[in-house]
Amino acid sequence: MPDTFTAQNDLERQLIEAQEGRIPPESFIATLLGSEVFMPVYEKHQIGGLQTQQSAQPLKLTTDEGDEVLVLFTNPERAKAFVKDFPGYGGGLVADFAWILEKLGVGFAITLNPGLPFGMDFEAQDVAQIAAMPRAH
Repeated sequence: MPDTFTAQNDLERQLIEAQEGRIPPESFIATLLGSEVFMPVYEKHQIGGLQTQQSAQPLKLTTDEGDEVLVLFTNPERAKAFVKDFPGYGGGLVADFAWILEKLGVGFAITLNPGLPFGMDFEAQDVAQIAAMPRAH
């Protein structure tokens, strides 16, 4: 895996700026709420990486404390190396971050771009606060 991380979309540009302290975290979160992310989902029978089941089973990890952590990426390409360790999660869906929060509810943490140079972790209480933020329509 190359050590260089070149932003491929506005969300990734904002993520880099937030992690380097050039913009406040709140600005990144506002961008995240208005952005699409990639959510790896379990697919028993994978057909070209497309989802064929009606109900998605997102990739969630469990911490040593037993807490659930939802795995998301800033784009599908970023997920490829990570999901190799999770058989059945080669596919996924691109969805609005706000839609994911709406559909999955709260009560879990989120890791964005795990294993990559630029990523972010959100504790369960942070996810609940983000989900409660007003969104521009």
